[in-house]
Amino acid sequence: MISVICPIYNEEKYIAKCIDSVLMQDYPKTDMEIYFVDGMSGDKTVQIVNEYSQKYPFIKLLENPHRTVPYAMNIGIMASRGETIIRLDGHCEYPKNYFSCLVDNLKKYDADNVGGVFITLPCNKTNISYAIAECLKNPFGMGNSLHRIGAKENVKTDSVPFGCFKRDVFDKVGLYDEELTRNQDDELNARIIKNGGSIYLIPTLGVKYYARDKVSKVRKMFYQYGLFKPLVNKKLGQAATIRQFVPPLFVAALFCGSILSFVSNVFLWLFVGFVALYFAIGLYMGVKSAIVTLRPLMVLLMPWTFLNVHLSYGIGYWVGMFKILFNRPFIVQSNR
Repeated sequence: MISVICPIYNEEKYIAKCIDSVLMQDYPKTDMEIYFVDGMSGDKTVQIVNEYSQKYPFIKLLENPHRTVPYAMNIGIMASRGETIIRLDGHCEYPKNYFSCLVDNLKKYDADNVGGVFITLPCNKTNISYAIAECLKNPFGMGNSLHRIGAKENVKTDSVPFGCFKRDVFDKVGLYDEELTRNQDDELNARIIKNGGSIYLIPTLGVKYYARDKVSKVRKMFYQYGLFKPLVNKKLGQAATIRQFVPPLFVAALFCGSILSFVSNVFLWLFVGFVALYFAIGLYMGVKSAIVTLRPLMVLLMPWTFLNVHLSYGIGYWVGMFKILFNRPFIVQSNR
């Protein structure tokens, strides 16, 4: 049996599409149980899930009074019975072979976790929604994060979105870390690798992910990603990836460059050149996206979106470092 666990919170716009894609799976319905773990939603999310659960007994709704994702996952894992655990997200839609492909590859590679790639889509037809979606699948925006930018073949990797796990993995390395409002998947995957496990990316398995609709929401999300990354590193006793250091170094370069530019003309021109190069790359990516999407405003919106992502993550990272150094608490109320 497989146990499917999906943390949810205020997903009334997306949850029906998510559940419909789950019901379309070619995996035997008699061999699965699906838990939607709600973080005390204030919209119609619970009502929608209840309507489905009344029709389909294998769909169950659990409450998560702690509200955040790691608590939701642990509640679901402890309630579940399957020998395979699949983590979903209510913001996504899944191909009909999603469960079967994950389970097959988990066995094929004798892996501890396998997952697919994001097919990042705009959540509406506005230009800024398209810019956000394009940014989240662009190497300049996301670095070498393969589950966002894609890969040519099945490959061993450091992290996958959501994931399909052997149940005994949680006996070996422990459950999700409930202190991590963000980056809980990355930390768990790093723990798996640190304990000798393996993670595989299946690039032919695409998950439709609907990006945020406002830059303010993207800023909040990436600030939290950056904020919790130093805490993840502290818990692991090492850095999980090299790419995490690029945004904080970018922020440091902007800060130091702006100060040193008043000291010498050499530093001024180096700073101007650095900023110009950054925006030139952003504009180039914007032009490419404008051609693909047939939206001329992408030329300007893409550099703006890149800047917000990189600054938010980088500033969050430095704040996280400050909290580690001065033993300050990591408290974030929102779970989205």
